[in-house]
Amino acid sequence: MTEPHSYLSPEELQAWRLSLQEANRNNIFCYCRRCHREWVASDQVACLCGSKDVEYIACWQFPDG
Repeated sequence: MTEPHSYLSPEELQAWRLSLQEANRNNIFCYCRRCHREWVASDQVACLCGSKDVEYIACWQFPDG
């Protein structure tokens, strides 16, 4: 299987991925569909109730305002 064509060099792609990781640090809104708990985390983790049915949204995607 070949890699999809990218307009970024391998170095630019790595830098872009690192910037997304940094933007997500302590910045992922998590919502449990089972118990309705909400929290902010750095990774996509299961809920404290044990459910893995969790919605994840990067907070930086929300507009300021």
